[in-house]
Amino acid sequence: MKKGDLIEGVVREVKFPNKGIVETEEGICVVKNAITGQKVRARVNKKRKGKAEAALISVIERSSLERETPCPVFGVCGGCTYLCLPYEEQCRIKEKQVRELLEEAMPEDGSMDWFHGILRSPQVYGYRNKMEFSFGDSFKDGPLALGMHRRGSFYDIVNADSCVIVDGDYRIILTAVRDYWEEKGAPFFHRLRHTGYLRHLLVRKAVNTGEILIDLVTTSQEKYDLQDFVSMLTELKTEGTITGILHTVNDAVADVIKDDGTEILYGKDYFTETLLGLQFKVTPFSFFQTNSRGAEVLYDTARKFLTEAGMKKGVVYDLYCGTGTISQLMAPVSEKVIGVEIVKEAVEAAAENAGRNGIDNCEFIAGDVLKVLDEIEEKPDLIILDPPRDGVHPKALPKILGYGVEQILYISCKPTSLARDIPAFTEAGYRPVRGISVDQFPWTANVETIVLFSKT
Repeated sequence: MKKGDLIEGVVREVKFPNKGIVETEEGICVVKNAITGQKVRARVNKKRKGKAEAALISVIERSSLERETPCPVFGVCGGCTYLCLPYEEQCRIKEKQVRELLEEAMPEDGSMDWFHGILRSPQVYGYRNKMEFSFGDSFKDGPLALGMHRRGSFYDIVNADSCVIVDGDYRIILTAVRDYWEEKGAPFFHRLRHTGYLRHLLVRKAVNTGEILIDLVTTSQEKYDLQDFVSMLTELKTEGTITGILHTVNDAVADVIKDDGTEILYGKDYFTETLLGLQFKVTPFSFFQTNSRGAEVLYDTARKFLTEAGMKKGVVYDLYCGTGTISQLMAPVSEKVIGVEIVKEAVEAAAENAGRNGIDNCEFIAGDVLKVLDEIEEKPDLIILDPPRDGVHPKALPKILGYGVEQILYISCKPTSLARDIPAFTEAGYRPVRGISVDQFPWTANVETIVLFSKT
């Protein structure tokens, strides 16, 4: 098996996040975005250290697990992975993937009795409270498109006006915005030539309050009167209420949303969401769980893990705290909570959120966890970790473990990062005593996992 070869085989299983293990006559090959039981055709695009990877070309035979999908562009759009499966089967796959990753990370004599499977999302369609849509075209020199990247493509964009992981208001807004700018003839930002105007459309909608925040992200290469754009949006018939319309300039070359300056065109620059009886102000670029109802399950479970384990009322470090959600949920059972978050905008929102909720024993610090830990005088009695996908910074982890607190709660949005960190915990004298996954991202390959570590 060598680079460029065409291979055929049956998908034996799918490893996290979307790696189909395909058995062929030439050996085992990894084919992304394949489903267990499918017979696939793929082209080898990588071969190193005896391991082959191939790009999926076609499905020769469907898996017996598959069903008809509710989205017409599933398989073309790069957003969803498991939409062709029943929800129960998707959860079974994710639970198995996480269990295997964590089991491999444990010492040889380590039991997995502490891992208790997966909790389902209360809402599996229309659950997202944030989407970042990209402007582009579906094919070279085609009409303006607004949606998600085509699977496996850096340039092509698939219109997302049938997306099922958002509710109808997103689809109304997306279609109206695309049609508006197509009529204006405004050029999208070309990712190769680095020219053009339209880059992204960021839409955030609170599931529990119905408030909608819209942010048009463009370059500064052209100028348009955006008041007509605002009028068009405010006249839309949406179920939720548009509370803010923003314009963000982003002149970075990279295909990411970067804030080089944001102007409020209408209303305010945030929306309000409620979780577990608390109110949260969420700004355009601050971290907030993208599945509000799933987040209630996630954070309620995390809180129960700690309270049922008999946590002592003391000083809590909430590291990578975002807008301070779990900080405020832990405040009533803590002496003091100190939240650390690198995004200054999120820290400001966290402090304001605590004031709104009448919580006066939370302190929020803006900065890198690695550096801020050396500056905090109060030592923790309990540590909560909720890091980004890359996990805890390798240099920060020894500092965190060095406090020697009795309990550390780790909330992970990428199980491979959690599994990577487990040996450091066990070497420092910690063992996992309770863990569970929470399906925060139905139909995608991602999953959240909570693990409570206790000092032995």
